Amino acid sequence: MELLPVELRMLAWSVVLGFVQLALAAAAMTHVRGLAWNAGARDGQAKPLEGIAGRLERALRNFLETFPFFAAAVLAVLWAERADATSALGAQLYLWARVAYVPLYALGVPYVRSLVWVVSVVGLLMVLGRLF
Repeated sequence: MELLPVELRMLAWSVVLGFVQLALAAAAMTHVRGLAWNAGARDGQAKPLEGIAGRLERALRNFLETFPFFAAAVLAVLWAERADATSALGAQLYLWARVAYVPLYALGVPYVRSLVWVVSVVGLLMVLGRLF
């Protein structure tokens, strides 16, 4: 049985990461706003998310801002048959930096979190770069 390309495996694991982040953010939001609010129509002004709940929600939004670009780059590189060691490394950098980003953001760690974000973008650009 042949393994899927590294880039495609990293894309699949990134989808898993997105669902994990969604679950974490939803659980933290429910903890802050209550089960009745979460199960209700959510009319009116919601209680602001502060602390870890707010940071988890912002980390999820940040993931959702870069993930479509990563997915498009991976699929384009594979479709164009331009995948190589550079795109494989780039995809791995993207995923593992995004994994590291979640607890760093949740814990409010400054600077290192931003550096890890830069690593994820570099990984994405390494994948994208194989198309030029």
